[in-house]
Amino acid sequence: MSKSKLIKNAENKFRLGEVATEIKAGFSCGKFELDKGDIPHLRPMNIDNDCNLTWEGTKYISLDFFKDKVDYSLKKGDILFNNTNSTEWVGKSCYISNDYECGFSNHMTRIRVNEKIADSYYLSQLLFGMWKNRVLESYCHKWVNQSGINTEILSNIPILLPSLDEQARLVELFQSIEQSIVRAQAQEGNLKALRKKLSNGLASQKPAFGNLLSSKNCQPRKFANLADCIEQHDKTPLENGIARFVGLENIQAESFQIQGWGNIAEGTTFTKRFAKGDVLFGKRRAYLKKIAVADFDGICSSDILVLRAKTETILPELLPYYASSDAFINHAISTSAGSLSPRTKWRDLAELALSVPEMQAQKKIVGVFQQIETTLAQLRAQTHTLKTLKQKLLNEILGG
Repeated sequence: MSKSKLIKNAENKFRLGEVATEIKAGFSCGKFELDKGDIPHLRPMNIDNDCNLTWEGTKYISLDFFKDKVDYSLKKGDILFNNTNSTEWVGKSCYISNDYECGFSNHMTRIRVNEKIADSYYLSQLLFGMWKNRVLESYCHKWVNQSGINTEILSNIPILLPSLDEQARLVELFQSIEQSIVRAQAQEGNLKALRKKLSNGLASQKPAFGNLLSSKNCQPRKFANLADCIEQHDKTPLENGIARFVGLENIQAESFQIQGWGNIAEGTTFTKRFAKGDVLFGKRRAYLKKIAVADFDGICSSDILVLRAKTETILPELLPYYASSDAFINHAISTSAGSLSPRTKWRDLAELALSVPEMQAQKKIVGVFQQIETTLAQLRAQTHTLKTLKQKLLNEILGG
């Protein structure tokens, strides 16, 4: 590891095992794992891609199963390290900011730090940087479908540590950036909640949108009067200038944005066409609320409905807000069929009864939503800038 560009004082070379008082792998619970229970049992998915602890999708174990495993509980200052996964995910780790009575998977390793040598938060950020820069991949033992870093290998990974005072200075800097990220994400969450509330009001049986809507400027409509479901197929998209395809995995819940795409030149079985401005709605497992507005022409999965606004009835900018409303989603769920992969159908969605405002009111409502979207874009850009700054700082510490 080359000399850091950021740390001013002389650095000391250690192996991870020399700065840790404990490096301990977790335990498997197999058939004892529950969707609900008394004690959380953390797995690799409980560490998000920004190396923060998340409780979404947590599995549980019973008190009885945990009674002889209490020493696996987490304390403030611990670091959880993902020791087994696909190669690109091995090394994903997080700092534990509170005490938790819980267990953790044998695919996770708990690191406890000697505070006379290292600040555990600083070490967690160092590991985060090594993971993001794919440094840890070189330490992985690789099998057919998985890779791993066991406790022996982990103990021997070299790290560079400045003095504790220098670590404290850098921790303060990183925490300041993290707090700014949290504030921006909280503001984004609040705005998304407001957007959802307004969408629900717009599509409710008695439409409400501040003082912009009333029974006098709204007319009853079926969803089929607002949009067409496009079933245009193209078996030679490359010849027609179409280069990208979208699957359900490229659409997130209520994000309104396509999150990546595939290259048609690399192969796909999809043929359904969509155009820039169309609303893409995931008809399979509608409760996942997968909806996005296309910002390019492409082809997509047959499990995606391509909705195009009827401009004589509705402004195209309003269609995604109707399609993301609870009224629309609940109707899609209630009309879905199939036990393993329930799907809704356009003919059922087309029958949803709504009350739609006249064009002048629609224009004012669009203005409100556009201001929300502009602010959301600014907050996302702010978060991206802060994350980029943090990564640059880590790169300098790592000597990259």
